[in-house]
Amino acid sequence: MAKRDYYDVLGVQKGADAAAIKKAFRTKAKELHPDRNTDNPDAESQFKEANEAYDVLKDAEKKAAYDRFGHAAFEGGMGGGGQRGGGQGDFASAFSDVFDDLFGDMMGGRGGGGRSRAQRGNDLRYNLRINLEDAFKGLQKTVNVPTAVGCDSCNGTGAEGGSEPVTCPTCNGMGKVRAQQGFFTVERTCPTCSGMGQTIKNPCNTCHGQGRVEKEKSLSVNIPAGVETGTRIRLAGEGEAGMRGGPTGDLYIFIEVNDHKLFEREATNLFCRVPVSITSAALGGEIEVPTIDGGRSRVKIPEGSQSGRQMRLRGKGMPALRGGGAGDMFIELAVETPVNLTARQKEILHEFDEIAAENNPEGSTFFKSVKTFWDSMKG
Repeated sequence: MAKRDYYDVLGVQKGADAAAIKKAFRTKAKELHPDRNTDNPDAESQFKEANEAYDVLKDAEKKAAYDRFGHAAFEGGMGGGGQRGGGQGDFASAFSDVFDDLFGDMMGGRGGGGRSRAQRGNDLRYNLRINLEDAFKGLQKTVNVPTAVGCDSCNGTGAEGGSEPVTCPTCNGMGKVRAQQGFFTVERTCPTCSGMGQTIKNPCNTCHGQGRVEKEKSLSVNIPAGVETGTRIRLAGEGEAGMRGGPTGDLYIFIEVNDHKLFEREATNLFCRVPVSITSAALGGEIEVPTIDGGRSRVKIPEGSQSGRQMRLRGKGMPALRGGGAGDMFIELAVETPVNLTARQKEILHEFDEIAAENNPEGSTFFKSVKTFWDSMKG
């Protein structure tokens, strides 16, 4: 079977530069990775084909020869092309090469120094519940956060008496070890140093080689006005201390605002349901309502108001979190039906009902619609 053109194998145009060839190879290698294609019996040969093409095209001299003579440039012992037979050992070697190329940058090369293996500390989350009044005004709040802080005894190194960690002899500071398994090269976290790249011969007695100790830390948190449930406040560098002198993580404060007895909140707007008597709703008048800042506002009730009617108090809602003024407060009327009436009160209401039937526009319209509906059903 004739060999495919190397440029076609990698999916690049002839004459592509080194960067384009490398990028195409990375994409192709990930696509054809045998671990991702267990159901594809051709994955092994396709992977070898891609590696063979890249082995030629990444080398300037080989690439020039291939561009001039094609596959014939590497026949008869002229080198390149990866034609070393189809045995298991050849494919394992090819996979090892591509593994180095794909992940070598992230690993820092084959002999990377262990001193860069200090690990960043974890970010922490703290859930803080506040009431609506605090969300309106903003506040300064002290929170106690269980965390890990740098060990003072060893200055975060994890080593006793100021001694320095040494490069792990098992992984040579890489933090990972490789093992050959059949066709594949498998990489695992180093069992000796647990991925740190360093070992400590004389661990600190206080932190037992971790470079940090558990401690509860008190922090003062500024809660800005206008926060709502779900608001996240980041405190940089207030998370867990890193392992063996690594950088500290961050602390995230997640706000949850408690429900309020009087007000309901939607973004920057507030809603307050206010009960009014039948008399006040029918005749009109004024009511006094509370506002979130602790003050009072007088609201005029129009004559003939119905339940559900809303009135707006501009600027009496919640402040916007990042400026931009405040929302509004909406008063919703709830007309109350009196209960526990005396005999005289009932008598007065019966008299009123007899003479006020035409004064109920909504009820009159409804019952006219009902009569029209029934009449149409009979027809």
